[in-house]
Amino acid sequence: MTHTVQLTEFRSTDNIVLPALLFTPNIKTSKIALYLHGNGSSSVFYSVKKMNTLAKTLSQNGIAFFPFNNRGAHYIHKLTKGIGSNKTDVKMGTANELIKDCVYDIDGAIDFLKDKGFNTFYLIGSSTGANKIVVYHFYKRKNPVSKYILLSGGDDTGLYYEMLGRKKFKNLLSKSKKAVKENRGGELVTKYLEGGLMSNQSLFDTINPDGDYNIFPFNEYMNKLDLSKKNLFQEFTTIDKPTLVIYGEQDEYCYGNASKCMAILEDQVRGNPLFIFKIIKNTDHGFHGKESELSQTISLWLKKNGTS
Repeated sequence: MTHTVQLTEFRSTDNIVLPALLFTPNIKTSKIALYLHGNGSSSVFYSVKKMNTLAKTLSQNGIAFFPFNNRGAHYIHKLTKGIGSNKTDVKMGTANELIKDCVYDIDGAIDFLKDKGFNTFYLIGSSTGANKIVVYHFYKRKNPVSKYILLSGGDDTGLYYEMLGRKKFKNLLSKSKKAVKENRGGELVTKYLEGGLMSNQSLFDTINPDGDYNIFPFNEYMNKLDLSKKNLFQEFTTIDKPTLVIYGEQDEYCYGNASKCMAILEDQVRGNPLFIFKIIKNTDHGFHGKESELSQTISLWLKKNGTS
């Protein structure tokens, strides 16, 4: 066995308790990779093969692994906030989350791990988790993370546009914005979402072309939809740390062409040696069946580029 594993929990910097797994190599290390899952019904506890494979491969390379459930796990769930007489239950999950709140989750995880003796940090984010890493960097340029790994970054805004069509998309954007202004942000919306469940505030946060979610606007860029006032990919281009970007060749959320989406990202940072781009063949958005290749790719990149 290359490592030990512990089920644990930590507090975000706004005092919400989040569960995590801490995989520690048998050889002492000060290096650790944090993992952020995507949204919807996601959870690190549902990706057993991927988590175990990443943990084993990273441990073999002297890096601990810390996958945790951020506040966007599941559509709706209840989390504890505060302690003692200030302890309350709060509604969380994708249906109630604002993506910028990932800063509280990531900083809380890093504070927890610093107390455990770790001092070198890497961020791995999958799907919306990749978006969250970019959001974290954009709002906290001076942070203690050494390197970023972005897996299958998602175009949530563009996918909703494709699903709804321009008229319904604009209508839903307007209604959710109005609801937030009228202090009805917490009300749940189900219409048009094809079985999904979101509050007005989270829906507006997700589909707003000028909002924090719109990190990888592939649909808007490729089809010249003219939805955003902000510069496309503006947050992504602020990254100034070594960054590995990986997509599955058959990613089902890349409009049928993952290679084209990756080429768009490459164009945004062309000539910047901090970025490395990789397509893993014959796999999908979640890298199913290619967990070992994914883990080796990440570990070798960290090792080749130094793990400090």
